[in-house]
Amino acid sequence: MNYLLPAQASAQLLSLVVFSAIAQWYVSPWLKSRPRADALIALLWVHVFRYVALQVFSAQQTGFPISDGGAMEIVVGDVAGAVIAFVTITLLRRRVRFAVPLAWLLVAETAYDTVSNIQGGVHEHLMGAASGVTWLVLIFFVPMVVVSAVLIAWQLYSRRGEALDFLATPDRDRQSGSFDVARDGKIGGVAPRGAGD
Repeated sequence: MNYLLPAQASAQLLSLVVFSAIAQWYVSPWLKSRPRADALIALLWVHVFRYVALQVFSAQQTGFPISDGGAMEIVVGDVAGAVIAFVTITLLRRRVRFAVPLAWLLVAETAYDTVSNIQGGVHEHLMGAASGVTWLVLIFFVPMVVVSAVLIAWQLYSRRGEALDFLATPDRDRQSGSFDVARDGKIGGVAPRGAGD
């Protein structure tokens, strides 16, 4: 019996479960403590490294049975995602509002790219054919990209009414929407930007 297909599918599923748990237990609480732009930037950095898909050409030369068209489709989708992510980060660092639609574009592009790559893999009978670096990319990096895209969509939707540099704090008064300003001038225990400069 060939265990390659169930091994790859199981490993990808386990990685999705592990990354989802990390996201829920550690990443999500941290994101809530950051300004909207900074939270998005942290998540977008995962996508900048999607150019690792260029490795498919090396894998193809060492026996990964993907067609030239299939390899090019993977590379174009992932390199485009990497470029969109980097441009979005650059705009978010400058607090340019156009970064928000670009982040949504990245989420849509990632969803399309993921579904397209799965369909291509099934069509070309690639499931279970990966080995070496390609296997590691599919088992670890692809699930990380998927979980990151879900977190980006969550941040974009759940914080859609916030300014890019708005910081949610636990000291926020839920009824009035005002902040608890301490005697030392800090808002919710955090010094406002530019304070003390």
